[in-house]
Amino acid sequence: MDFLPVNKRDMKNRGWDQCDFILISGDAYVDHPSWGGAVISRVLEDAGFRVGFIAQPDWKNVEAFKILGEPRLAFLVTAGNIDSMVNHYSVNKKFRKTDLYSPGGKAGSCPDRASIVYTSQAKAAYKGKPVILGGIEASLRRLSHYDYWTNKVRRSILFDSKADMLIYGMGERQIRNIAGLLNKGVPLSNLTNIRGTVFRTSSLDKIKEYTELPSYEEICEDRKSYAASFAVQYRNTDPFYSKILVEKAGNQWAVQNPPEFPLSTEEFDRVYELPYRKTAHPSYEKMGGIPALKEIQFSLIHNRGCFGGCSFCALTFHQGRIVSARSNESVIREAKKLTEIKGFKGNIHDVGGPTADFTGPSCKRQETAGSCPDKQCLFPHPCKNLRTDHSSYLELLRGLRKVEGIKKVFIRSGVRFDYMLAENDDTFFREICKFHISGQLKIAPEHVSSKVLRLMGKPDHKVFERFISKYKKINQELGKDQFFVPYFISSHPGAGLKEAIELAEYLKELHFIPEQVQDFYPTPGTLSTAMYHTGIHPLTGEKVFVAKNPEEKQMQRALLQFSKRENMILVRKALNKAGRTDLIGKGPKCLIPN
Repeated sequence: MDFLPVNKRDMKNRGWDQCDFILISGDAYVDHPSWGGAVISRVLEDAGFRVGFIAQPDWKNVEAFKILGEPRLAFLVTAGNIDSMVNHYSVNKKFRKTDLYSPGGKAGSCPDRASIVYTSQAKAAYKGKPVILGGIEASLRRLSHYDYWTNKVRRSILFDSKADMLIYGMGERQIRNIAGLLNKGVPLSNLTNIRGTVFRTSSLDKIKEYTELPSYEEICEDRKSYAASFAVQYRNTDPFYSKILVEKAGNQWAVQNPPEFPLSTEEFDRVYELPYRKTAHPSYEKMGGIPALKEIQFSLIHNRGCFGGCSFCALTFHQGRIVSARSNESVIREAKKLTEIKGFKGNIHDVGGPTADFTGPSCKRQETAGSCPDKQCLFPHPCKNLRTDHSSYLELLRGLRKVEGIKKVFIRSGVRFDYMLAENDDTFFREICKFHISGQLKIAPEHVSSKVLRLMGKPDHKVFERFISKYKKINQELGKDQFFVPYFISSHPGAGLKEAIELAEYLKELHFIPEQVQDFYPTPGTLSTAMYHTGIHPLTGEKVFVAKNPEEKQMQRALLQFSKRENMILVRKALNKAGRTDLIGKGPKCLIPN
């Protein structure tokens, strides 16, 4: 199977005079199932539709949007695998010099707020032609949201882009339904009851039952209203019991239908075994290829969804809390095909998803009634009904190790350490230490302060210490000299200088200075971002301290790398300000010298 048409010559070679759908993407064209645009286009092709692909068009020139002519049914627009603003700007709002999703890693091939810009140009190219938004940028901005880059609340991206419909979540089932109905001649404006979609309307007369959120204007003026609105949205992310949500902005309404149900195992298998080329379009070879592909090309997606419930993660809003997985047989079939790809050296870089070792619904309730609306599966402690069984994932890893041509199978998408500890059997723990770690385990405790961890939705630090103790013990028994690399976040809501110093003291005790530190990045769709903007925990109503002063954020960041010479002035200032001068000097617990 060849790449989808990217120009009229490709269309002619296929005998096409017109595409049914044209997908416009802010990423370069990579035909790999880790790229959302590739998945949606192949799903439509599998359903019998003609799909063209316009990757990173010149957004300043409307002619670039006419390269494939007018689509018969609709334009599909995605900003790409990452929110365009996150992709373009660091947490300090400085423009990034590279873009891993562009040819040669060169920045500047995609505009800021790509969903809005591309929609505008597609509509200018062919007036009256429907435009459907999708992808992570649109999904997490489907209703009014705090925008970190302007420090303002923005309306639903549907209003700002003037798109005709928005698909949120992963979208395969939605796009199949929509495409089928459009093909039968049903106008897009009539498709108002499709799960996992948002549409605009000037009247709610035809909507029978819904939950009304505070208006855009209300949440702009009152942060308590913003927090209350977010809480309702957060509790309406489960397909089993979520309601239709409506939100007014000016004289229009954004109407969010309930989420789509997860794909069945059979559907999941079919989607990921479609005839992807598993590589970037050959036109990029002379430009240095697509850097993001290097680590992902020989990885296998096994699951989606996450019941981990971390506050700073947007997965609850995008993929939901119910985990679905492919069959082991499907993943192994894909692995065998990977061994035939040019450049494969015998290493599977990853087997997983949002959390590698989640392989299905967390309990029996999730299968028939959805996630508990006011209870987490792992936080503050693992639920008594939680399934803690790694046997299926273990069987998959063992099967992959037996595939001819595969030398190593790594797990890089991360395991949930509290979930692993909740299982009484250590077989999985031992096998990942023996076979699936490349010398060091990357793990994400995120912080050590009990207060901050509670706001993060993460287990207490004592749980992490138990995990590391067991990790060291198992490696010792196996005769392996393997390390662990912990990840931490600075300036998360709830973290002040006191908590940052507590973390620095732990790093001193651990004899570990992280090479990279992630300052909290307030992105749309997360509980933590709502706390950052409002200073309120939306689900409890408690007030939350938020470090917004640039200097304090710099001090918190510097404390995590306290031994670096360039950080010592900031660390000294932080210790003086916090009244912790006892940590300045030559003592064994001191962070910096006098």
